[in-house]
Amino acid sequence: MSSQGEKIGSALAKAIKGTASKMKEDAPATKMYRSNMRDVPKVEGLKREDGWVDMQVQFLIDKKSAGCNHVVGWTVLKPGASHESHRHHNCDEFFIVLKGKGHIITEHGLESSGEGDVVYSPRDCWHGFNNTSNEDVVLVWGWMGAGSIEDSGYQVHPESHKK
Repeated sequence: MSSQGEKIGSALAKAIKGTASKMKEDAPATKMYRSNMRDVPKVEGLKREDGWVDMQVQFLIDKKSAGCNHVVGWTVLKPGASHESHRHHNCDEFFIVLKGKGHIITEHGLESSGEGDVVYSPRDCWHGFNNTSNEDVVLVWGWMGAGSIEDSGYQVHPESHKK
């Protein structure tokens, strides 16, 4: 004869097994998402007063396209273009300079940057990038913890576009 503890343990094991099977049946299938830069439109409506100065931006993977809580993006900054000082309250950001050179905008001023630089900005850290060269700058970047600009808590620095 089983003890009361063994009976409870057996009942819990059956309940957990049944719940786990049910959860597997109800869970959406995990699937890969793939996009191609040629098929992803450039983001429309990016405003200079919001820190987006002559930038070409694509959200290659985001909440809208892939249902995820991250963004992977591609940006081309023509000569003289800039993503002015800004921060995200709800996500971390990284970018990799694939082509060109310019300046990283930091809380302490400007720092030279070029091909191969990998930059990480934790949430609430002011950051940006200026293309100060005569060639395009190409960045691949990502937000970790937000699947859209609305979710990111984007804020342009109040002094950014005051000249």
